[in-house]
Amino acid sequence: MVVRLLHRTGLRSNHFHLAALGTIALCVGLWVRAKTVDQQQRGNAERRALFVGLWPPMMWSIGESLRDVE
Repeated sequence: MVVRLLHRTGLRSNHFHLAALGTIALCVGLWVRAKTVDQQQRGNAERRALFVGLWPPMMWSIGESLRDVE
C-alpha cells in the first residue's frame, strides 16, 4: 500500500537506490568529521554517523519494493 502510494507520487526505484548510496557517503563523511572534532563532541558525532549508517538498508529495500511494482 505504501509502496504503491510512493509509485503514484512519481518516486521510482532508482531514486531510492541513489538515496541509499548517498546515505552511505553521508555516513562516511560524518564518521571522518567525527575524527576531527575535540574529545567532548566526538561521541555525539560518532553516534550521528552510526545512526545515518542504519538508513541505507531501509532505502535499498524500499527501492527493491518499488522495482517489483514497476
